[in-house]
Amino acid sequence: MNVSRKKVLLFIIIILFFISFFFILFYLKTVFDYKMAVKKTTFSNIDISDIPDGVYVGEYDVNFIYVKVKVMVQNGVIKSIDILNHKNERGKSAEIVADRMIEEQKIDVDTVSGATNSSTVIKKAVENALKKEK
Repeated sequence: MNVSRKKVLLFIIIILFFISFFFILFYLKTVFDYKMAVKKTTFSNIDISDIPDGVYVGEYDVNFIYVKVKVMVQNGVIKSIDILNHKNERGKSAEIVADRMIEEQKIDVDTVSGATNSSTVIKKAVENALKKEK
């Protein structure tokens, strides 16, 4: 009976090992896909002065980071960018990018060091908002 219990326990350990192994592989693949999505993110050259007055909503999702923004344009100028939702790892500090876009009146501004991926996702969400209505 003792040998039987050892076999059952060994079988359970082996099964748990393989289940853990596949979960780790899945997680690593998800992280790889997220990093590639951020890396492949590009920006169009949008002329803000061509955007009609209005409030525009846009979003961008790369799995680990998701941003939804509301952008107000008035007289060809970005007046405000409100971050409605920002799912992030450690990228809360990237939200200052919205202020930079308003100051420089362009989307592709410098990213925040230490929060580069969140900065990129915020910028792309703003671009998506403005491109939607153009």
